[in-house]
Amino acid sequence: DEAGMVGTRQLERVLSHAADVGAKVVLVGDPRQLQAIEAGAAFRSIHERHGGVEIGQVRRQREDWQRDATRDLATGRIGAAISAYDEQGMVHQAATRDEARSDLVERWDRGRQMEPEASRIILTHTNDEVRALNDAARERMRAAGDLGDEVHVDVERGARNFASGDRVMFLRNERGLGVKNGTLGTIEEVSVQSMTVQTDDGRSARFDLKDYAHIDHGYAATIHKAQGMTVDRTHVLATPGMDAHGSYVALSRHRDGMDLHYGRDDFATRERLVRTLSRDRAKDMASDYNQIDPAQHYAERRGITFRERVVEIVRRIVPEKLRDGIGRLLDGLRLPADAEPGQDRGHQPGREDDRAQNGDAAPGREAPARGAQRKTDVGVDPEAALRRDRTQALVRHARALDTILRSGNVDGQGSPEQMRELGEARSVFEKVRPHGWRDAEAAYAKNPELVREAAAGRVNRIVLALQLETEIRTGLEADPIRRADRFVQRWQKLHRTSQDQYQAGDISGYKSTRLAMSDMAKSLERDPQLESLLANHKKALGIQVESGRRLGVELAFNHGIGSGRGIGI
Repeated sequence: DEAGMVGTRQLERVLSHAADVGAKVVLVGDPRQLQAIEAGAAFRSIHERHGGVEIGQVRRQREDWQRDATRDLATGRIGAAISAYDEQGMVHQAATRDEARSDLVERWDRGRQMEPEASRIILTHTNDEVRALNDAARERMRAAGDLGDEVHVDVERGARNFASGDRVMFLRNERGLGVKNGTLGTIEEVSVQSMTVQTDDGRSARFDLKDYAHIDHGYAATIHKAQGMTVDRTHVLATPGMDAHGSYVALSRHRDGMDLHYGRDDFATRERLVRTLSRDRAKDMASDYNQIDPAQHYAERRGITFRERVVEIVRRIVPEKLRDGIGRLLDGLRLPADAEPGQDRGHQPGREDDRAQNGDAAPGREAPARGAQRKTDVGVDPEAALRRDRTQALVRHARALDTILRSGNVDGQGSPEQMRELGEARSVFEKVRPHGWRDAEAAYAKNPELVREAAAGRVNRIVLALQLETEIRTGLEADPIRRADRFVQRWQKLHRTSQDQYQAGDISGYKSTRLAMSDMAKSLERDPQLESLLANHKKALGIQVESGRRLGVELAFNHGIGSGRGIGI
C-alpha cells in the first residue's frame, strides 16, 4: 500500500525477491500524492508503462462539493479546491503564523467539545510545527480537565509527559500489538514502565515502554504520517514547505470537513498561498528524459534552434533518415525505403500522390486492404467512415512497429512475418491517408513512447503529433504568425475538451488530454521563435499573472501538467 512513496531501489528489491520466489505483487497508491523519500518514482513509471486499474470515484468525503474538490486536488487543480473550501468559510487567514496556530487550536478545541465522538487530526508540514501544535493542544486539554496526572517518560523521540486521556500516535508497525505506523489512540493508563492505549478502532493495546517506545502525542501529525489516514475532521496549518503533493493529502483526509489556516507572514496574499500549495515537485526517473534525437543534436551543435530551419537542413543532408528513419531511431530498427515488405518494387509513392491530388486515383477508391474496409452502405457518413478507417490504419501500423521493437533482435530487424505485416500496414495507411505512415514514423522518431500508446489504441497524442508532422512536410507552418495562431487554437480546444471530460467524470480521458497539452508545452522548449510569438497570447492560453518564467514552463505550471515522461533535457 502507498506504493507511490517507495523509492526505486526499495521497490527493485521487493520485485526482485518476488520474482525469485514466484510471488505476486500488487501495488496500490496514487503517484500524485506524497513522493518517495528515496530517489525515483518507480510506481508512477510502472503505471505509465504497463497500466493498471484506476479508481475514479471519490468516496471518503460525504458532501458532493467536497468530493468535487478532492477530484480537483487529484488532477492538480489545487487553486480550485482551495476556492471551494474558501466559499464555505473553511479557509482562515491570520496576521502571523503564531496567530494562525492559535486560531487553529481554538477551532480544534471548540469542535472537540461540541462533538467529542468525532475523530479529528491537526496536520502540518514540519516536525517542529507538529511539536508546537501538540503542546498547544495538550494545554487546552489540561485546562479543560480532560487529562490525568502527568507521567514523565523517555520514548524514541525523547522525553515526553503523558497522561491518561492523552491522544497518542504509534510510530512503528508492531504486529504483536496490532498497530501500524500512524495508528491513533487514547491513553487509558500510563506509568513510567508501561502504557495502555485504546486505539480508534476500539482495541486495547498494553505494552512495556522498554519493549515499544515508538509513540508520541497524537493531536497533530506531519502530512507524511497522515497519508492513508481517514478522520471526521482535519485542521491544516499551511507553511511555505508544502507543495501540490502534500496539499492533495492534507486537504483530503476528512469525511465531514477541513479547516485550512495560514499566516500572512508566510503567504502575503491568497494567490501566494495557492501558488505555493500548487507547486509540482514530482520525483523523476532517468527514463523520463528522452534520448536526444540526431536531428536535434545536429542543430544544437551548430547553434540552430528554429524548428523549420532544423527540418530543412536535415532533410537536405539525410533525407533517408527523415523519410524512413524510424527504424534507426527506434531501438535500431532498420527499414530501407527501397525494399519495403508488402509493397510493389515498382510502386512510386510520389506518382500515386500526384494522381490523388489531380483526382485521377483518389485514396481509398481501390479495394482497401485488411483493416481499412470502407463502408458503402446507404446512410453511413463518409467522413465518419474515413475517420474510422484512418484510426484503424494508424493503430495497425503502430502495432506492427511495436511488435518489431518489442522483439529485441540484435540487428534491429523484425522477422519476415513482422516485416511483411509492417509493409501491409503501411500500404493500408497510405490508401486512407497519403503520406500518413511517413508522418507517423517521423513523429515516433521524435517521441518513441507514442508507438506503444497508439498500439494500445490511445491515439489522442499521436494524432496531434501526426498533424504537426503533416504541416511541417507540406509547409503549412512556414508562416510563424499562423503557427502561433494554430498553437493557440489547439491549446484552447484541448483545454475545453479536458474541462468537458472532467465535468463528465471521464478522468482517464481527462488525463490523456492533459498529457497532450503537456506535450505541447514541452515542445516550446525547442522552439524559441514560436515561444516568443506566443508571448502576446498569454491570456488566450490561460496565463493571467506574469511570473517571469519561460512560456512553456508557465503553461505547464498554470495548468498542472508538468509531470510525466518525456520531460526532455
